[in-house]
Amino acid sequence: MKKVYVAMGTDILHHGHINIIETARSFGEITIGLMTDKALANYKHLPLLSYEQRKKIIENVKGVVKVVPQDTLDYTANLRKIKPDYVVHGTDWRTGIQKEIRARVIELLNEWGGKIIEPEYTQDVSSTMLINQLNSIGTTPELRLRKLRKLIGLKSIVRVLEVHNGLTGRIVETVKVAEDGNIREFDGMWVSSLTDSTSRGKPDIELVDLTSRLHTIDQIFDATTKPLMFDGDTGGLIEHFVYTVKTLERLGVSAVIIEDKIGPKRNSLYGTDVRQKQDSIKNFSRKISAGKKAQVTEDFMIIARIESLILKKGMKDAIARAKAYIKAGADAIMIHSKEKDPAEIVSFCREYKKIKNRMPLVAVPTTYSTITENELSKEGVNVVIYANHLLRSAYPSMVKVAEIILKNQRCYEAEEYCISVNEILNLIPGGK
Repeated sequence: MKKVYVAMGTDILHHGHINIIETARSFGEITIGLMTDKALANYKHLPLLSYEQRKKIIENVKGVVKVVPQDTLDYTANLRKIKPDYVVHGTDWRTGIQKEIRARVIELLNEWGGKIIEPEYTQDVSSTMLINQLNSIGTTPELRLRKLRKLIGLKSIVRVLEVHNGLTGRIVETVKVAEDGNIREFDGMWVSSLTDSTSRGKPDIELVDLTSRLHTIDQIFDATTKPLMFDGDTGGLIEHFVYTVKTLERLGVSAVIIEDKIGPKRNSLYGTDVRQKQDSIKNFSRKISAGKKAQVTEDFMIIARIESLILKKGMKDAIARAKAYIKAGADAIMIHSKEKDPAEIVSFCREYKKIKNRMPLVAVPTTYSTITENELSKEGVNVVIYANHLLRSAYPSMVKVAEIILKNQRCYEAEEYCISVNEILNLIPGGK
């Protein structure tokens, strides 16, 4: 029998997949290269079903002889090992982000005389389309809550962007870039106390209370399905923080980040220009432990934010705090810096790698913005948060439009800076 190779993700098995398998069956014995959870998470989205669950389904499809893991979108490793006579794939990969992958497959098959079989792509159905339809229905707190931990476990780096209302939530939910054979998108949302306060016209001094900030979360959750990380400032009194944890977890928030400072809130990026006091290791560790005891599920994350570099306490203090906070139960460590050069953060990362029981590491490259995600990942960073960029980009655009209208005493000249009325009407599903 001839050997036939078919690569699939099959997060949702549909008749398009069956059509491919039926075609492949007519050419020989089928080996399915089933994309692993990590491969799917990096290529498309967090899989709805685990690899083992998907494997069990595919193994029971008529004609499938063997199922092997495919660890990347690229076929090379599996094709060199199996050396199939045929690779079967729908015609959809002739264009778009998989075009380069197809070319590599053809080049490999030519080495041993293999061929590509391309049945006509089944129109109007795909796993991505079906998942998008499911997402349009919405999600539940339980499903949303557990996504962040899964993403951290599967992706080399988890990409999170600031949101401050339902509209910015929709941007994070929907914006995608196809490049280098992958679909790149944001994995989650960050509700910053700075942008939440600023969008209300209030200073970032913990003036906006938790009840008001929960209203922001409610607006965002109405329009999205992705996991959300919450900026909890200092966490407040220990007795109050335990209730914050319970509330956020119940709503479906995936993580709260609290900083090891006490006293009146001042934004960390002021650094030592304003008076800021760091909490003691002992007291902040107690706060972390109390929060962990208060949560109900194992999915919710309490992330400890270290301010030692901001406050010029030095690398030794930062590492000592990281060790203590991990011991107290922190699910991840966020290291903060206001330097424009990423060298300070890189130095911390390299010292942090020496900690044997280290937890995931979070970075916020607001000031040291030249560093790339790949560079951060290589240094051991697991989550990157772009903490205030949607609000910061929106403000100058709105000021410009306001000035143009004032200058021209009409809105015609401002149109080139605005999306059309039809676009705004159709921006949110359900308007028609």
